[in-house]
Amino acid sequence: MTSKSTVPDSGTDDARSADTQQTEKDRLRTFENARRNVSAVIGDGSDTETPSLKLAKEYLSLGGRRRSKIDDNITSVRQWEEDPPEAERFWKERVETLSKDKRKLVEDFLPTINTP
Repeated sequence: MTSKSTVPDSGTDDARSADTQQTEKDRLRTFENARRNVSAVIGDGSDTETPSLKLAKEYLSLGGRRRSKIDDNITSVRQWEEDPPEAERFWKERVETLSKDKRKLVEDFLPTINTP
């Protein structure tokens, strides 16, 4: 007689959805730290900021919730929660309209899911 395991295989969607409360708290803490880091430099008047950094900071200051995923130097954007309307509009009008290369530069400045 074989018993079926109730623990999902590692790496499956079911395993990722079985996050503990501590994992969720860690994820939220990391996200808030990234937002604070961006907020700390917004409006510092620096002339050394690139246009892509300025766009990413403005998007985040509007409450944007997209996060970058970097795997083997390939950047993609993930979004689990809806953006506030202003941030969504900003993303569609100012970021999605950029060329692929310029959009990647903006995405590189978003908080990443790769950090704990």
